[in-house]
Amino acid sequence: MAQINTTVGALADNAGKILSSVEEAKRCGSDLVIFPELCLTGYPPEDLLLKPKFIDDNIDALKRLSKKVRGITAIVGFVDKKADIYNAAAIIHDGRVAAVYHKMFLPNYGVFDEQRYFQAGTTPMNFILNGITIGLGICEDIWYPEGPARDQSLAGAEVIVNINASPFHTGKPWIREEMLVTRAMDNEVIIAYNNMVGGQDELVFDGQGMIINEGGHIIARGKAFEEDLISEDLNMEATVMARLHDPRRREVKRKTKIELNEITLPPLAKRFKKRPLPRRTAERPEAVEEVLKALVLGTRDYVYKNRFKHVVVGLSGGIDSSLVASVASLALGSENITCVFMPSKYSSAASREDAEELASNLGIELLTIPMNDAFEGYLKMMKPAFKGRKEDTTEENIQARIRGNILMALSNKFGWLVLTTGNKSEMSVGYATLYGDMAGGFAVIKDVPKTLVYDVSRKVNELAGKTIIPGRVLVKAPTAELKYGQTDQDTLPPYGMLDKILKAYVEEDKSLEEIAAMGFKKPLVSRVVRMVDQSEYKRRQAPPGVKITPRALGKDRRMPITNGYDNG
Repeated sequence: MAQINTTVGALADNAGKILSSVEEAKRCGSDLVIFPELCLTGYPPEDLLLKPKFIDDNIDALKRLSKKVRGITAIVGFVDKKADIYNAAAIIHDGRVAAVYHKMFLPNYGVFDEQRYFQAGTTPMNFILNGITIGLGICEDIWYPEGPARDQSLAGAEVIVNINASPFHTGKPWIREEMLVTRAMDNEVIIAYNNMVGGQDELVFDGQGMIINEGGHIIARGKAFEEDLISEDLNMEATVMARLHDPRRREVKRKTKIELNEITLPPLAKRFKKRPLPRRTAERPEAVEEVLKALVLGTRDYVYKNRFKHVVVGLSGGIDSSLVASVASLALGSENITCVFMPSKYSSAASREDAEELASNLGIELLTIPMNDAFEGYLKMMKPAFKGRKEDTTEENIQARIRGNILMALSNKFGWLVLTTGNKSEMSVGYATLYGDMAGGFAVIKDVPKTLVYDVSRKVNELAGKTIIPGRVLVKAPTAELKYGQTDQDTLPPYGMLDKILKAYVEEDKSLEEIAAMGFKKPLVSRVVRMVDQSEYKRRQAPPGVKITPRALGKDRRMPITNGYDNG
């Protein structure tokens, strides 16, 4: 299983990666090598699929690739075109495309909208390679208990290969594993589940492919958030024996009408006598480490795949910007980051010290650009227009916008990408300044709730084996420092409480009454709900960021801006 990191639209580069893995698989002595879903085009190609030339170019790339794949069988994801277009898998065998399978179940929920683009396939497929019957499926096909896997196994498939582009969110690897174990045991079949790895805009694909035997035991696992080639010897005899001892299977088969396509591939010339492969090990990271790895991979791929070489981060001395700078350092190397401390008359000595300590710990260049003169200039300029009005959040937001202006000026001058530092809790309730701290190109922790920000920050220090993020940053009260004595809790409920309300409302669609029944005062819930609803226009103008939670503020949650429904 070739767990590779492809780039959407980069057909030639993707084909080169595929061919490189084919050659590596041949050196391992493999009979079969499988690649992720739509690996030739990258996933998701979105509205590139509405361009006829893109479809034709991907088919031409497949033809050129297939001629170079010899001495081995390869399963490659691509876009097929007949009367319509299909999410497809090509069986490439000894220099030619021997058959093509069309994905039967097209996901159309959350971040997926495959029914916008593709026609669904209608018939499962088995192919016979070296006397072994193998079922072929694509991603969503394996999630249905009564889907193609059942018919494929009843028709004799001893192995089912399933190619995927399954994006990460917290808890997703456990959900996948539980489903695959169930599917393998129910069908008494070996499942080889290969997943894409890499970042694509807001999505991160975590790899972590699995091979599960007929007894539901994981016999091989791909690395998390890294490219990998998972090579494994499969024991067909155990599958046959399990089926011989299960009379229920015969009864189900007798009562089931099975329609599928089956092809037999001609034998390939033997290359050399194979030696048994050593057992491989790949540990799954624990939950918070998974989040950190997702942020690092998503940031690295967004920066480099969009041809940036350097990023800039506004460093306040607070927890959010400290985590963003730390993630950027892990993703890009400290030499490719510039941090900027932009003090005002409200900035504390502690903030300056913590920003300087973090930059020193990471080995990152820190610029200090005071903003007081610019702020005083704004106040003087706006004084006639503001005559008779008291100071309020307007003056606070001017400061945030000056900081955004400074960062964007550095971006324009040097070609640096600005990484914003807002978290999910703030973005949910609109506790952010449009064209101020929201200004930038990529929002690293946009989908990380504030309480999880602290957990991930502690994980940064734990994995480093030393203090990266200063201890004081982990315990001091969060503040925007836009006025004297300000803290986030002047405006917001405590984050431990706020995050629970937001999870219930944003991720679980619970009503005000249902959230109040969880133990929260109804006026508080109503206030939070109104803040979320009234901030949709801000979120629509925010940069993309890494999807971490099951329901992110982006493709996952598409609420209308103009909305007369009263949720609270």
